[in-house]
Amino acid sequence: AAEEEGDAPHIILFPEIAFDKAKFLRKVKSCVKKFGYCAIVVSEGAQNKDGSFLADTGGKDAFGHVQLGGVAPFVANMIKDELGYKYHWAVADYLQRSARHIASGTDVEQAYAVGKAAVEFALAGKNAVMPTIVRGKAKKYSWSIGEAKLSDVANVEKMMPRDYISRDGFQITEKARQYFAPLILGEDYPPYKNGIPQYARLKKVLAQKKLKKWRWT
Repeated sequence: AAEEEGDAPHIILFPEIAFDKAKFLRKVKSCVKKFGYCAIVVSEGAQNKDGSFLADTGGKDAFGHVQLGGVAPFVANMIKDELGYKYHWAVADYLQRSARHIASGTDVEQAYAVGKAAVEFALAGKNAVMPTIVRGKAKKYSWSIGEAKLSDVANVEKMMPRDYISRDGFQITEKARQYFAPLILGEDYPPYKNGIPQYARLKKVLAQKKLKKWRWT
């Protein structure tokens, strides 16, 4: 979101860049000295040089992945202990996920398109596939709906290209900005009533069952 020097966020901690505590604290101190404060975005996937996660809770999920959580207070307390700065941290979490009222026009259009495609795939008898958004290769942003086998994408990580991250590892590059910018363009506010966003309410009509009752043997 930063468009001019001094705009937040001043630091982004990426999963792709190994966390260097000393380098990070120097950057925080420099930002506070220069701007009077320092806004930091931290990915829960941020890792130490040995591959351990800053937000490792010690648990595992159903797929054997390390369960993450609590990276914000971890980083905030580190800054307080090492630099003595007061802090405030917040987790977007459900507030971000439920913020349909500030979704971009691009995001809303694509969300409806992949939902529609998923239903069409099911009606066509397709199985173990999912709709994908295929970005056009031209300079002007365009997209279309494709499909991918679940076996090709399930439980597979796709990391951010290194040339999307600045040399010091704390910001995105202009190349990244050009890639991401079209995804947040356009406003698509829902209708409001008495100051409250109005959303569609599904009738929840069940489709007729096609499969026989499954029995465990």
